[in-house]
Formats: sequence, C-alpha cells, structure tokens
Amino acid sequence: MKKQMSKPQRGFSLIEGLVAISLMMIVMGMAIINFGTALPNAKANSAMDQMVYQLRSARARAIAHRREVQITFVGNNQMTIAELAPVGAPPPPTTVSFEGGAIYTVFNTVPDIPAPYNFGNNAPIFFAGVAGGPPIMKFTTNGSFIDGGNTLVNGTVFLGIAGNARTARAVSVLGATGRVRQYHYDGTQWVE
Repeated sequence: MKKQMSKPQRGFSLIEGLVAISLMMIVMGMAIINFGTALPNAKANSAMDQMVYQLRSARARAIAHRREVQITFVGNNQMTIAELAPVGAPPPPTTVSFEGGAIYTVFNTVPDIPAPYNFGNNAPIFFAGVAGGPPIMKFTTNGSFIDGGNTLVNGTVFLGIAGNARTARAVSVLGATGRVRQYHYDGTQWVE
C-alpha cells in the first residue's frame, strides 16, 4: 500500500498577515514623523548653504578681480552682492533670496555660536557689535572683510524657519581673513 503524503499548505495565516501589516504601518508612521522634522531642517540647510556659497564667492571674486565686493543684507531673507569698480561702471549688483522660507532670525532659546567665533547674537545680523551691521561691509582684494572706514569686521548672520528653533543656522565671517564658517543647531548645541 502506498502511503500518500500530504502537500504542505502555502500562504499566510490571517494572524501572520495582520502582524506584517502592523509592522509596515509602524515603520510608515515613524517615517512620516521623521519627514515632518526633516523637511524644515532641509530648508534651513539649503538657505545656509546658499548664504555660505554667496559669501565665499564674493570673497573669491574680490581677490580674483582685484575689486572690493560689497555685501548688504536686505529685508528678512535677501542679500545683495555688488562689485565695486574704481573706474568705470561696475557690473550690476546681484540680489539673492533664500529658499524654503528661511529668514534672518534669532531664537531666544538658542545660545550664541561657540568660541572663538561667538561675535554676539543680539540680532539676526550682528557685525562689529552693531545690530544689522555697519552700513558698508565688503570683502577687500586680499580677502579680508571690512566696513566703510577700512576697519576689520567680525560678525554672524543667524537664520532659520520662524517658530522652529531646531532649524537655527548661523554663518560667521572673520574680518582678518574673510573666513566664512557655518553652524547648525541640533537642539542642544551648535555643530560646525
């Protein structure tokens, strides 16, 4: 007599299906929560990267073209870069608006950036101890950052998404060398 072997059953039981669906929903929920915090941070990083690029480009242009390049912070999310020509008409200034809704702002709960580049956070734009900075700030042909009286200017620009301290970003400029450094706030401290 032949003994018949039963075929193993294929598929999943209802309980196994429910467990798999539950795990997928938990993972999706975690992704949605992380996306909610990641998007504002990405927007703030984009604005900071844009500012750093523009400042470093202005410094490089001042050195390469042997002309001073003036920086003006306009409104709550723009900056103007103008090459100053000693003779003849200078090229038209460039105005840059920061993307993603980032604005110049200081969050009350966020401290100043770490030493030695903590030039103050009394205002979103704070250069030479002045809120908003001196009326004239420019990179020189040797790369340093000065005011209208040829005095070296150190300072920091703070930006972020309004109402969200975790999006705090800062860009500092060291007057003697024109070095531009960037920082982001991780919720507890500034990280370069």
